[in-house]
Amino acid sequence: MTEPRARAARHKGQLNFEKELRGLLYAHGDDPDPLPETVRVLDEITTDFIIETCHAASRHATLNSRQKVKLEDFKFVVGKDERLLGRMTELIGMEKELKEARKGFNTDEGKIGLERGAVGKKRKRVSKGGEKGEDGEDGEDGEDGDEDMVQDAFAAAAG
Repeated sequence: MTEPRARAARHKGQLNFEKELRGLLYAHGDDPDPLPETVRVLDEITTDFIIETCHAASRHATLNSRQKVKLEDFKFVVGKDERLLGRMTELIGMEKELKEARKGFNTDEGKIGLERGAVGKKRKRVSKGGEKGEDGEDGEDGEDGDEDMVQDAFAAAAG
């Protein structure tokens, strides 16, 4: 832990979590517009905690002959506080569950027809009567245009 005197000059006039801390204070029963000094002090405490935790994790990685900081380094540093370690483990588990859920979510449902170029494009065609239709319809009931589109799709798939 750093000395209080060294802490004051570290991030002077800089608020990193002002919006979040104001919301947190209000959620815990404070005024909707808390005192600026309260927000500033909590911001300093939060920033110092994050910086010190990152430095401690970096030291742990260095002691284990690694240049990169891994998740295990943070678990080691936070391991002294059971509540914090439990919350960290819970959040990591939730993140893994979300990643697995995203993998299972199929986002390319409508891309099958677009790969072949048959669906979704408006084409100008000449119908039997000689009239041009934008979407392949012949100007009457649209049946011939739909058949042409299906034939084009099969031709594109075969070719």
